[in-house]
Amino acid sequence: MQQDLIARARTWLAEDPDPETREELAALLDAENHDALAERFAGTLQFGTAGLRGEMGAGPMRMNRSVVVRAAAGLAAYLRANGGTGKLVVIGYDARYKSADFARDTAAVMTGAGLRAAVLPRPLPTPVLAYAIRHLGAVAGVEVTASHNPPRDNGYKVYLGDGSQIVPPADAEIAAAIDAVGPLDGVPRPESGWEILGDEVLAAYLARTDTVLAAGSPRTARTVYTAMHGVGTSVLTAAFARAGFPEPVLVTEQADPDPAFPTVAFPNPEEPGAMDLAFATARRSEPDLIIANDPDADRCAVAVPDPSAEGGWRMLRGDEVGALLAAHLVDRGVTGVFAESIVSSSLLGRIAEKAGLGYQETLTGFKWIARVDGIRYGYEEALGYCVDPEGVRDKDGITAALLVAELASVLKERGRTLLDLLDDLALEHGLHATDQLSVRVEDLTVIADAMRRLRENPPTALAGLPVTSAEDLTRGTDLLPPTDGLRYHLTGARVIVRPSGTEPKLKCYLEVVVPVPARDGLPEARQTAADLLSGIRRDLAAAAGI
Repeated sequence: MQQDLIARARTWLAEDPDPETREELAALLDAENHDALAERFAGTLQFGTAGLRGEMGAGPMRMNRSVVVRAAAGLAAYLRANGGTGKLVVIGYDARYKSADFARDTAAVMTGAGLRAAVLPRPLPTPVLAYAIRHLGAVAGVEVTASHNPPRDNGYKVYLGDGSQIVPPADAEIAAAIDAVGPLDGVPRPESGWEILGDEVLAAYLARTDTVLAAGSPRTARTVYTAMHGVGTSVLTAAFARAGFPEPVLVTEQADPDPAFPTVAFPNPEEPGAMDLAFATARRSEPDLIIANDPDADRCAVAVPDPSAEGGWRMLRGDEVGALLAAHLVDRGVTGVFAESIVSSSLLGRIAEKAGLGYQETLTGFKWIARVDGIRYGYEEALGYCVDPEGVRDKDGITAALLVAELASVLKERGRTLLDLLDDLALEHGLHATDQLSVRVEDLTVIADAMRRLRENPPTALAGLPVTSAEDLTRGTDLLPPTDGLRYHLTGARVIVRPSGTEPKLKCYLEVVVPVPARDGLPEARQTAADLLSGIRRDLAAAAGI
């Protein structure tokens, strides 16, 4: 076994185009570190509906230039087999370690395979790439990003010509084409021949951003903004300037791209401590709201002044922002379909129904949400919002930020706040409170064991609420294709359990709905909801053995 492992490592080393990973692998071979080699050669990073994402390093189980060249060659073969020869592939990238290298390798492979390649001019938000695909009439797009993953990770996200992320069966067909790629010296990689785009695409994207706003709407909300060490600052501030909002106050420590993400443990606004610097900046400047993007700026987080919260500021949950934007669009008289994933709050469906609008649930991810026929607005609880589906068929943290700022401005003119509007929605539709039980693991078998335990012994009650129905989503439903997940309906509550598609996490999504008879009943309803969510978390963790 060890001889086979060493032979595979030496073969990989011989064709690795990157001096850094060659040095890493050579050192492991010289040290005869078989455990580390076995970890890197235990299989291959699996290409799925999220593309590729993983820790950087040498070997087929890491993100590196060899893996990227193979992925690009497989994608090129898939595109050629589907009539893509001579057509355009547009490539974007964030500011993580190796992102520019991975983008250049992709452009070289596409060019060598007989496609045309165009690379965005510098690290830019993922939604700019998603926009560019449709704007330029490309047959596909690639974004090199690991979104909000830890600094050691990178990733590779694939879109097809409709501007949406890939879904089955394209993901399996691309994966098969990647598996069929032979030795890397057989993959043509010319030194030139692709186009480096200028700022015209970014200018076109920016010109479209303020179309998400109502003509003549108030633009007075003052914001503090953090890019979380990512690529959002220049694009968001340009979009706010075009729209006529006050210039955001930047969290200077996090404003510039930095792949080390030095001020945060995880560069995700949802993670504990990630927003501390933004809160500190807000306490100094007293804005109307805080807006945060994740590092590739496709997600948007919002915090609001709240005297009852520690430090005077409160992060809104993704479900709360999702409902607020929906209510704002309804108030503006939009038409079309509202869409969300099954793990997001059922409040959106109630808002759509009351407004006489279409509504559809999808599987998790914007690869599904963006494909809903007639979509006007879509969101997911993980801070993702699609407010301009004709321009960007994906979540977009820039245009979402504009729409939040418009809503805050409208409410400000009326002497009201985002929290007041949330209270209105609770009175109208019941208090929809959501929470998450999320467990990050080192050993993926922990997740598999938890899912098996729940399937073999499903809970009959959680927090004293009886489970009225249990669905194993691997079988699919009348409205949803199969996925690895479990859904429980309880009296006044709902729970969904699934492995994360992008991180080593087990994620459990909890929602309770508490009727609110009058405004003075809101505090009691919130306490009831908090107690129920706490009980569900406790009982679900026990049932899953986590």
